[in-house]
Amino acid sequence: MPRINAGEKMPEFVFNTGYRTGVKLYDGTAEKTVLWVVRYIGCPPCRYDAHVIGQRINEFKAKGANVFVLMQSDQEHIQEDLERTGEKDLAVEIIADPEMTIYKALDIPIAKDKTELRGEGEEYERYLAKGAATKAAGYTHGDYEGDELQLPAQFIIDREGTVLLANYARSMGGMYTVDELLEKL
Repeated sequence: MPRINAGEKMPEFVFNTGYRTGVKLYDGTAEKTVLWVVRYIGCPPCRYDAHVIGQRINEFKAKGANVFVLMQSDQEHIQEDLERTGEKDLAVEIIADPEMTIYKALDIPIAKDKTELRGEGEEYERYLAKGAATKAAGYTHGDYEGDELQLPAQFIIDREGTVLLANYARSMGGMYTVDELLEKL
């Protein structure tokens, strides 16, 4: 399947989260759905993103948005990591996609090497800043899962499934911050 662009329909995925099964990406209960695509639960900056989104979930809800974080992890790893870090009650749901079915369906690319994953110029500076914030928050590396060179992406979808924003990041530093994505909502 080719990349999904703004204005196109997002496929209706049914998936498992860390603690639920048979969940739909957009079920019409929220005005919008944010799909925040990262690597896996053991990836410190990925965990940091989920943590920050969870802390700020009420800001997303105030803008009528539900949020899912997509990871290459299975349910067991998600549950173990959230319990280990004391975040079992994290306010954002993490989609378990160990077979990378959704990544492949959305054609989210893999970086050719670690340099591409980190980015260059401003994106590299953003990557370093997130790394510093991740370290300051105390996140350390956990189990490796999926593809270590998986690039991130972000989507905003309306209640009918139309993609309002599609950000296929060229590097980890190419993602919108929580503040930037909240502005786009």
